[in-house]
Amino acid sequence: MPSQHIWTEKDNQGRKREVRATKFGGRWRLQSKAGDETEWTYYDRPILDDLLKLKEIIARKYQRRRASADDVASVDKLITDQTNDD
Repeated sequence: MPSQHIWTEKDNQGRKREVRATKFGGRWRLQSKAGDETEWTYYDRPILDDLLKLKEIIARKYQRRRASADDVASVDKLITDQTNDD
C-alpha cells in the first residue's frame, strides 16, 4: 500500500507550491506543482529542501505512530545520498 505525504509552501514571490511524496514498493517519488502550472514536475533527484521537509513530516508522523521506522530511515538515506553526491 502506498504511503503519501502532501504539503504546500509559498516562495518569496508568494507563489503557492504543492509537493507530494509517495512511497511505493520501497521507493520514494516526489512531485511538485506551482499554483499557476497545469502539469506536475516529477523529480528523478528530489530537491534537498523538499527532502528535509519530508523528513520533518515523517518524524512528526512517526511520533504519532502514523509512519514507520522504515520510512524515517529511507528518507534519512535519501538525504545522506544526496548530500554525499554534491
